[in-house]
Amino acid sequence: MTGDDPLGLAVYDHHRGERDEPLVDRDGTATREQPIQRFYFDARDPEREAAEWESSWLSGPALDIGAGAGRDTLHFQAEFETVALEVSERLVGTMRERGVRDARLGDMFALREAFERDRFRSAFAFGTQVCLAGSMQGLRRFLGDLAFVTTPDGTALLHSYDPDREATSEILGYREDPTPGLAHRVYHTTYRDQHETLFFRLFSPDRLREAAVGTGWRVAEVRRFSTDANDYVAALEKR
Repeated sequence: MTGDDPLGLAVYDHHRGERDEPLVDRDGTATREQPIQRFYFDARDPEREAAEWESSWLSGPALDIGAGAGRDTLHFQAEFETVALEVSERLVGTMRERGVRDARLGDMFALREAFERDRFRSAFAFGTQVCLAGSMQGLRRFLGDLAFVTTPDGTALLHSYDPDREATSEILGYREDPTPGLAHRVYHTTYRDQHETLFFRLFSPDRLREAAVGTGWRVAEVRRFSTDANDYVAALEKR
């Protein structure tokens, strides 16, 4: 293992019942403790409002992008082939110990190097990790790579915070941008002796539509699951 991996180590320790301190995110003097059990381990609720809609857009073989501890993969692999992708060796190890059948180490921003053309019929990224693309150009490259590894009739579900929603400015690490529909998010995360600074590019549904032009995708539908939600899930389909 090379490099710091605070999230992976915290999740791995939590899984094994060995976590004795919190995973802490910091932005200046502001801090939060990540609720690891709720974020990564609590079972997916098939009765929640979003579940049926999300499932309607997914079919196998599917790719779980930035799969964390494998919560969503464990749910969907019971219905169809689902491959979990993570950049952290510890998260991949955690998923395998939890029963994920196909957990792979890889970079979500290098999909062409990891998978052959048309490998998946659908893909999903729950948890706003797509915002780690860092820029609109990075988002376009990611969408192009995602188009390469999905079939001509492929679909995808992507999750983001919406900078056009006032409540988004209250999230830890928020940075305003003068361009409508765009913002940044930056924070430092620590666990034990592990440290990492994360940089996100937040984009509204309209900005996602712009980024999709020329990538092979179009935004077919956008869902928010409460009237005051500061995030959304976009359903993409091939043009």
